[in-house]
Amino acid sequence: MADGTVAADQLRLFIERIERLEEEKKAIADDIRDVYSEAKANGYDPRIMRMVVRLRKMETHTRQEQDAILETYRTAIGC
Repeated sequence: MADGTVAADQLRLFIERIERLEEEKKAIADDIRDVYSEAKANGYDPRIMRMVVRLRKMETHTRQEQDAILETYRTAIGC
């Protein structure tokens, strides 16, 4: 029975760690939302800021490839 108790304890510890991390993740998401709200109050467009953050996460060659495809499509439809 000792092995079952050890496994149950280990599982409980994993679950508790996940729960703590989920709480931290929510707190961080709230902080990010606050920063976007503050930026909006200062005249910045949060939607565009999110796009910039997403673009900065991309590798340069991936972003350049997407930009080229986007430009090709825009040219094709005349916009």
